[in-house]
Amino acid sequence: MVNLPFHWHVVVGGYAFGLVYMATEPVTAAHSETGKYIYGFLIGALVVLIRVFNPAYPEGVMLAILFMNMMAPLIDHFVVEHNIRRRAMRHATV
Repeated sequence: MVNLPFHWHVVVGGYAFGLVYMATEPVTAAHSETGKYIYGFLIGALVVLIRVFNPAYPEGVMLAILFMNMMAPLIDHFVVEHNIRRRAMRHATV
């Protein structure tokens, strides 16, 4: 799997199925708009890391989705906290 170009990771295995049906599931994914982008980027990064650095487990899509589903509430928490802090700073300077 290390010798494969990066664009082959999109078509090999269950990557497309995981992206279309599993990662976009609205109950366990991140709910904020910024959180959705962070969530998706981290799923993609984890898939590539799992596929490249662990050749014994080439189907890392579902594992990456599972890990990020556990982290989705934490991502939303940090995004909301950042927005609250940004709004407080904006109203404090006015």
